[in-house]
Amino acid sequence: MTDTRQGQAELASQLGRVWANLPGRGSLAAVNHGTIGLRFMVTGMLFFLVGGVLAMLLRTQLALPEQHIISAETYGQLFSMHGTVMMFLFAIPVLEGLAIYLIPKMIGARDLVFPRISALGYYCYLFGGIIIMASLLLGIAPASGWFMYTPLSSSEFAPGPGSDFWLLGITFVEISAMAAGIELTVSILCSRAKGMTLSRMPLFCWYILVMALMIVFGFPPLILASILLELERAAGMPFFTVAAGGDPLLWQHLFWLFGHPEVYIIFLPAAGIVSTLIPVFSGRPIVGYRWIVIAIILTGFISFGLWVHHMFTVGIPQLAQAFFSIASMLVAIPTAIQVFAWLATLWQGKVVFRLPMLWISGFLVIFVCGGLTGVMLALVPFNWQVHDTHFVVAHMHYVLVGGMFFPLIAGLYYWLPLVSGRMPSAVIGRWGFWLTFGGFNMTFLLMHVTGLLGMPRRVYTYEAGLGWDGLNLLSSVGGFVMAIGVALVLLDLLLHFWFGKRASANPWQADTLEWALDMPPAQYNFASLPAVSSRTPLWQDSQLAGRIAAGEEGLADASRDKRETYGTSAISAQLQKVLQLPANSWWPLYSSLALAAVCISLLCRWYQLALLAVVVTVLLLLRWSWENGGHPKASPQKSRAGLELPVESQTLDGPGRWGMIVTLLANGALYMSLLFGWFYLWTAAPKWAAPDEGPLSVWWLLACGIPGCVGGWLFHQLCQRLAEQDDSRLQQKLWFSAAFGLLHLVILLLLFIEVPLDYTGSAHDAVLMVILLYLLGHAALTVILTGLQALRVGRGYVSAGLPYEPQVIKPLWFYYLAVYWLSVALFFILPLGWGSQL
Repeated sequence: MTDTRQGQAELASQLGRVWANLPGRGSLAAVNHGTIGLRFMVTGMLFFLVGGVLAMLLRTQLALPEQHIISAETYGQLFSMHGTVMMFLFAIPVLEGLAIYLIPKMIGARDLVFPRISALGYYCYLFGGIIIMASLLLGIAPASGWFMYTPLSSSEFAPGPGSDFWLLGITFVEISAMAAGIELTVSILCSRAKGMTLSRMPLFCWYILVMALMIVFGFPPLILASILLELERAAGMPFFTVAAGGDPLLWQHLFWLFGHPEVYIIFLPAAGIVSTLIPVFSGRPIVGYRWIVIAIILTGFISFGLWVHHMFTVGIPQLAQAFFSIASMLVAIPTAIQVFAWLATLWQGKVVFRLPMLWISGFLVIFVCGGLTGVMLALVPFNWQVHDTHFVVAHMHYVLVGGMFFPLIAGLYYWLPLVSGRMPSAVIGRWGFWLTFGGFNMTFLLMHVTGLLGMPRRVYTYEAGLGWDGLNLLSSVGGFVMAIGVALVLLDLLLHFWFGKRASANPWQADTLEWALDMPPAQYNFASLPAVSSRTPLWQDSQLAGRIAAGEEGLADASRDKRETYGTSAISAQLQKVLQLPANSWWPLYSSLALAAVCISLLCRWYQLALLAVVVTVLLLLRWSWENGGHPKASPQKSRAGLELPVESQTLDGPGRWGMIVTLLANGALYMSLLFGWFYLWTAAPKWAAPDEGPLSVWWLLACGIPGCVGGWLFHQLCQRLAEQDDSRLQQKLWFSAAFGLLHLVILLLLFIEVPLDYTGSAHDAVLMVILLYLLGHAALTVILTGLQALRVGRGYVSAGLPYEPQVIKPLWFYYLAVYWLSVALFFILPLGWGSQL
């Protein structure tokens, strides 16, 4: 027994040394998922406090009629920033942080597969949030609403820099969200515990997987819209200006292509918390596991077809209104499946109403009410009546606060012992719940009534005697009651770190792998990596936690001084490789600081400095990418000794290739959004005008594509040879591929320089300018990465024994060539054959 404990302590000590964060300021270089996830959550909670204070100021102004506590301009800024903070800086980042913290623990891994990407995402989120909040501190925040509708946010009606702060800051934050979406998708698919097939994966992981994929496809439209509006404001490119062939409704389409999926991006992780907690406090497995998984997937799919229901009053055709009305009602079906599965689980189990379950109960009441008003708003005639009234505001808060905030607090209370090793206070927690629940309903239930009585949203005051006076006063009182309840909850969460009772092992008697860890867990999570054979591993095998800690499971060895975890197959979770993950790194911080310099330079209109910052950012990212694959710092030769499985860089597939593919899916969503904008303006813009002849010679475009195709074909061929363990003349082949790609790039650049585009006077030419810049950027990236592969062959980082990296680059070649030819066909050839109007 003594020898066993000594061996266990020695293994823990070795792993702790390998996985430890650097001390002092070195913690800024931390990439461990536990550290990054907690940073996301703490930062998100700080932004939540700011958003809550803004809400209280708004409710104070509206408590009584004809008040002038806040001016109309200030009210507009506070209203815009409240929505921005809550939607962009609190809801999604906090849920992402929770997922980043929990997912490796729940799937039996030691970390996420791209730890440095997680760190980059956090710093982008932090700096983007600071940029946005700076506009409020400077008194120049945007007053156009958190949705920034054009033309209210365009230079004509918002001439100050407030809109620019929003656009650049939000784009920065969206980069963070995209990084988390890609990271979580690939980690869930490629690093689950042995035996954790997709049909055995915890439901929370299913919710996060669908959420992450929705981020990948849903956020690019907003990123594109923000870029286009900033180009219009800064460079005069008239995408949303009617007189020049643009259309302000294009902004609404692009925004809500993101905005409505975002509602479900927020809801799904919260529903995942509910699906995780209800079985635990019912003492039985969830009812209808497969039905819930189907419902999750359907929710994600249908949510992308609902965006126009935010635009029923802008004059869209009745057929479109009918289609989107039906789609908006259909999404209630998968939601109802989940609700009935939760209720059935509660019905068949023996429910223990501990503190987290109390918040789940509040969620069930509030969210069902919000769902019912959502179905009401899906009806076009009713939507016309209450559009832009407080009824819509109330519905949105019932869905978002009830659907996200209540489950979030339940989840925080539930997983808090895992973070701190202590239990929360049941007394303070219950007081916080009832004050929050009562205050919330007092505030927003009454706002349904004021909305039905005709009170418009986004007004900073109102006349007395309209029948809204008493209701508004009660709503404001309810808002302050809710604020007191939230303050008690946050105080409880904070104080329990010092005064909370020590938690026992698995204090809730839960079934998922994270509760097999110590409390609080070590940075490496698992001393040895478990194998599972059911959906409820801790209920099925009560000795599993002890075997993990004793090093009796997989990969119980830290002698190679590498952060290691298993790589498994996406569907069946069979062991395939060992992933050697990067340790503490400064590159994410340096890269995000350079990106912040780009944003600040653009805000100040220092375009030369912004260009320099772009170059620095690219160089930093390329230098970061150099320490990958076969690089000694990433996977030194000696670290492969004693492994029963190959290291990732020795294989032909792995998380890096999956990451490239998922990134290109996001890139494709951005491209398709641009294509959507092109056809929308072409068919719907009132004053769209296109020249009779295209600005670029089609023959030159066709000729330009030939060397690009040759370069892609050469790269494909060398990848095939490398897969066959043939690396003869590999470096030469890579240089040839890069040379043909460079020839393609040079021809395209010359065409771009010579093309006579009136990009400030015509929306048509402005769109062509954007697509040409898009193609140039991707062509340059493809050439640079191919050239770097040639250099890495010379250093011995890529060879027949290390064939992995070119397989990661190959999808980029295919993607770029596909996009190039599609662009030539749809942006340059199709208009010539079809004419300027469809």
